[in-house]
Parts: sequence; structure tokens; C-alpha cells
Amino acid sequence: MRAGSIGIGGFLVLLFLSWATGTDLLSLLGDVGGPSSPGSVASTGDLRTTPQEERLVDFVDAVAKDAQDTWEQLLGGRYQRTRVVVFRDAIESACGFAQSATGPFYCPGDRKVYLDLGFFDELSQRFGAPGDFAEAYVIAHEFGHHVQNLLGVSARVQQDPRPGATSASVALELQADCYAGVWGHAASKSGRFEAGRVELEPGDAEEALRAAGAIGDDRLQRMATGRVAPERFTHGSSAQRIEWFRRGMSSGDPRQCDTFARTTTQ
Repeated sequence: MRAGSIGIGGFLVLLFLSWATGTDLLSLLGDVGGPSSPGSVASTGDLRTTPQEERLVDFVDAVAKDAQDTWEQLLGGRYQRTRVVVFRDAIESACGFAQSATGPFYCPGDRKVYLDLGFFDELSQRFGAPGDFAEAYVIAHEFGHHVQNLLGVSARVQQDPRPGATSASVALELQADCYAGVWGHAASKSGRFEAGRVELEPGDAEEALRAAGAIGDDRLQRMATGRVAPERFTHGSSAQRIEWFRRGMSSGDPRQCDTFARTTTQ
């Protein structure tokens, strides 16, 4: 784990130098150690982990490495490897300042996945979706966004910024769910992931399905307000998320993940 954060003063200096030189020096944030650093996980410089969190970081690294190996096999030279940046509470990324309440996210600006170490506790305790494969699903979903960015799919949201259940943003999220299933299919078949911290077993896919259903827009809206507002959906309903993860998991074929063309279950 390498240092990769700076104070607000240093950030402002980099911001000024980026403007003055025309070079995006902010993209260097989180990259300390360079591409030759081992593993797929970087951390903020002030992060001090407990033994439990260190095991979690090892788990994240195993999933990230296996997901990237899968996409390299599927996409060949079109795939470009990236990293997961783990943090606690808050972080500055190329996409702006983010807090743990944001949840895991992918930033197209620096092509990195960001993950607060406390999120998995929330996934298990608040959303009722415990288990290693549930956690792996969340990580693989974010790598699905990386794939979308590399393939130019993410631009569809900018071209069609309408909100709601039928929006391009929902289609993008559901496709990332399907891509997470594509990874799950490969991991369960190849045995590669057994070299990490987890062995996939026949019932493990149910953990991911529970996680997908637990964080559907309709369920989260009911928890927050007691009502469902499809016009405000950003990620898709629980049924949609389960459907598309299952489609990727059963097929292992990213060509089956065209959420922009298919009609999904509401």
C-alpha cells in the first residue's frame, strides 16, 4: 500500500500548475508508486488499517486482479488496467471531492475505482447483503464502469442526460451489473479466483443477487421515504439489477449486456 494523497495546499498548487502548464498534474493523485507497484490497490497516504481491514484490502486486490485478468482475456488490447483506491471517510479524486456516503464509485477522469473501507459493513448490516461474493459483485460492478469508459459507452449518458427509469444513466448502471455477472461467470468457471482469498462455491452467486436486489433504486427509496419515484431512478430497480447480473452470470458473454437496446423488468 503506497501513499497517494496530499494536503489541500498541495492540491491547490497542483491545480494552479495544471492551469499554468496545460498539463493535468491532478491525474498524478493516487498514482504514487507508479505502474510497477504490485497489486491492483492503492491507498490514501493517511490510511492506517486494522488487521481486519488489511485482510479486506487483500480481498479487494484479489477481486480487482481477477476482474482485470478476465477483461484482458475478453477485450485483448482494448483493455487497460487500472487500480482501486481504498480510503476512509472522504477523498479527492479527479471527479471531485467524495465522502463515504457516496458509496463505491468509478471516476472516468483518472480511470480509477474508489472504495471506502467501511462500505462493506454497511452492505452487510444496513442492506442485509453479507458475504464475500456480495462484496466481489460491488467491486466487479465498478470495473464494469471502467470497461464502459474504455469502450466509449459512458458517453451515452452525456448525450442523453434525462433522469428516470428509462434513462441512459440507468441503462449504464444495469450494464455494469451485467458486466459484473460476466466476471462472476469467468471466476466461477476458471478456478483462478481460488488463488485469492475466497473460493467460489455453488451458492455464492445468490449473495451477489441479494446485494444487487438490496441496492435497487426502489428499495432504497422505500427505506428513505416510504415511496417509490421511478422518475428519480439512477441505477435501476431491484428486479432490474438482479435480472441483468443474472444474465451476465449465466452467459459469461458481454454481448448479452446491451441494456440500451433491451427492455428490462420494471
